[in-house]
Amino acid sequence: MFARFKKSESDPAAKPTLAPATQGLSGPMAKPPVTIRHRTPAALPKPTAEAVAADKEKKRRDKLSEIKLELHKRLLDNLNLAALEHATEADLKSEITAICGEAMQEMSVVLTKEERVGLNQDLYDEVMGLGPLEPLLKDDTINDILVNGPHRVFIERDGKLELSNVTFKDERHLLRIIDKIVSAVGRRVDESNPYVDARLADGSRFNAMVPPIAVDGSLVSIRKFKKEKLGIPDLVRFGAFTEEMAVYLQAAVACRLNIIVSGGTGSGKTTTLNALSSFIDNHERILTIEDTAELQLQQVHVGRMESRPANVEGKGAVTQRDCLRNALRMRPDRIIVGETRGEEVIDMLQAMNTGHDGSMTTIHANSARDAVSRLENMIAMAGIEMPIKAVRAQIASAVNLVVQASRLQDGSRRMVSITEITGMEGDVISMQEVFRYERLGLEPNGKIIGRFNATGVRSYYSDRFKQWGYNLPAEIYEPLP
Repeated sequence: MFARFKKSESDPAAKPTLAPATQGLSGPMAKPPVTIRHRTPAALPKPTAEAVAADKEKKRRDKLSEIKLELHKRLLDNLNLAALEHATEADLKSEITAICGEAMQEMSVVLTKEERVGLNQDLYDEVMGLGPLEPLLKDDTINDILVNGPHRVFIERDGKLELSNVTFKDERHLLRIIDKIVSAVGRRVDESNPYVDARLADGSRFNAMVPPIAVDGSLVSIRKFKKEKLGIPDLVRFGAFTEEMAVYLQAAVACRLNIIVSGGTGSGKTTTLNALSSFIDNHERILTIEDTAELQLQQVHVGRMESRPANVEGKGAVTQRDCLRNALRMRPDRIIVGETRGEEVIDMLQAMNTGHDGSMTTIHANSARDAVSRLENMIAMAGIEMPIKAVRAQIASAVNLVVQASRLQDGSRRMVSITEITGMEGDVISMQEVFRYERLGLEPNGKIIGRFNATGVRSYYSDRFKQWGYNLPAEIYEPLP
């Protein structure tokens, strides 16, 4: 087809000419033939000492990983797994050390004392714990563990993400650890049900998504459980809010205002809700409803409920709405819903409106006004056909206070706004902000400079506070100069 565009061998234009500009010339016009010299390539730069050390360390870790894999196989062959439930930690570690010592002699492997101790601990974690995740779970400085496939494990410290040196052997290794976690709480994860929420033994929140939905390997998110419950004095000391705001919130909780804690993911909503619950009187009956139990209430009379997903046959699911409806028949003084995200919102609002004052919940939103809009949207998503004015009247009557929590760009968490809902003005819900966080600048190291300030607006619920014996000083509402 393209033969007429193809050069033939007899075509002089197809034959290369070595020197077309000088061929047949002589004398001064003639140029000497060009001599092509082959230069030797420049010597490659020698690797730095840091690069050599890093490469050596990587090879050492890879070798230890191979040894650990072989020893783990031998442990499974030699240990009586049925007897592990009754063995003490000391006995099991001693047995693992003995089996590993014999195996390394057979393999002619020589390790330092530190490497032996670390290897024995890793193998103990594989048998009895969660494998590579164990040291991260024991590190109290880590807030979140995020696994993006078997070879990339990120951690969060002080609000900043960093890549850790922890890895899994392969995808099968990671899936085995995931299955170990979810099976312990009676849940499952596989191709037919590729995502799951669960709770670790220490209370940490666990979420996993496996292939084929997770494209590059299983995704795991662990929000670690704080062993020490943070109270109001701790949050004030950390700068989450001020003492004046704490005094106001104490009066609001004690006077049984209905409160919504609003914020984004990781902004500290659950921590704030836990702290606010410390102001509840010890003689009240409290019922908590959550998808994954996280709340740590210190009162004596607390009933905790947790929703349940469907079984393999798609039956047996118990939703938050089911729990909430049943809770109304259990004589609660207050109902606390860990997070409102669906059709249970209508039952929550009705509970707040029908004698269960002082109820609390959290919601995902970026501001107090957005939180109210989300409540409207969730009511619409529940399939309840109501005029928008009636929906807003229901919300304005049920919700008294919106506490906005936020995680700022430097990783710090602040209570950026406290807003009261005061009623309806026409078709619009009227609101007034009492306290706010003002950003003033940014330090060279990226830390935010700011302050908490009152807006100068007196609380709409001041008379209610006085009736309950909380006569707040007028100074807390005065703005700073």
